[in-house]
Amino acid sequence: MKRKVLVLFGGVSSEHDVSLQSASSVIKNIPADKYEVISMGITKDGEFYIYNGSPDMLPGGKWLEDKENLEKAVISCDRAHHGIIRYNDGKAEIERVDVVFPVLHGKNGEDGTMQGLLEIAGIPYVGCGTAASSACMDKAVTNAMADFYGIPQAKWVAFDKHAYSADKAVLLKNAGEKLGYPIFVKPANAGSSVGISKAKNIDELEKACEKAFEHDKKLVLEEGIIGKEVEVAVMGNENPVASVVGEVVPCNEFYDYDAKYLANESELHIPARLSEDMLKAVQAQAIKSYRALGCEGFTRVDFFVKDNGDILLNEPNTIPGFTSISMYPKLFAASGVPYAELLDRLINLALER
Repeated sequence: MKRKVLVLFGGVSSEHDVSLQSASSVIKNIPADKYEVISMGITKDGEFYIYNGSPDMLPGGKWLEDKENLEKAVISCDRAHHGIIRYNDGKAEIERVDVVFPVLHGKNGEDGTMQGLLEIAGIPYVGCGTAASSACMDKAVTNAMADFYGIPQAKWVAFDKHAYSADKAVLLKNAGEKLGYPIFVKPANAGSSVGISKAKNIDELEKACEKAFEHDKKLVLEEGIIGKEVEVAVMGNENPVASVVGEVVPCNEFYDYDAKYLANESELHIPARLSEDMLKAVQAQAIKSYRALGCEGFTRVDFFVKDNGDILLNEPNTIPGFTSISMYPKLFAASGVPYAELLDRLINLALER
């Protein structure tokens, strides 16, 4: 008997549109001989619908125009239901699902909130648990944990909007003195590369902070690192495995949101242009970081590799992109795990946990 997989997509975060692209690819590649896929979309306003149409309609939000294939539904928090509640002609119908695949990027998707809902509902789900999702989403918490576990990373500082409003000049001055320029300014909880700026002086730093505060009330400022940007796809629960190492050469000044998801012009090298010993060292550091941060299921772990051989943690991404140009599936494909098999393994890791 086929297992029922509920694929969640969309959401209220700034990465809604990327989620639609990722989910379209995931739905089309989940092995149809093993799984029955139920697609559930979340609008930008937070409404939940079952979508029975083609996954090709997801990108660009065209699925919401396909009214004949939309059906109001919610995830049930009642563990006895172990699934969803569909609403048809004024009647509520319960449907059990075996596992949930949350293809949700950013806030309310990979920050532990959806994971918490699924924990309450008692439904297995693909990816990291509630605590690890929350910790990896908050860049300040991630950096603090990395420091605690002795994982090398760039120098950093963090502050919230209240502290910034009260003592802006001192905070900016201290950041410049501790980190040096350029400084990367990041919203602590905005997700993948959203709201990030590179500041080359104190005037640009102030503007970058104002921009980042549009996305979150807490900021992380990091020193600029000169080196290769590399990424490792990690998969597993108690015994995680690392993919080959990939290298990104951004088409923009740095690997921002446009470079990751929209431009499709960034240069990718798989494997990364590093020595064999250095590639193995990066993989080992990816596994160490994955374990230290409490990750399960899957996570893409990003690093900087400096010319002197230092390997510095950049960030973990607990629900990395699964679009046609995304690094996570590309890295495992290069490691001998094609897309459909990768999805099958991730689903089974969720059921195993």
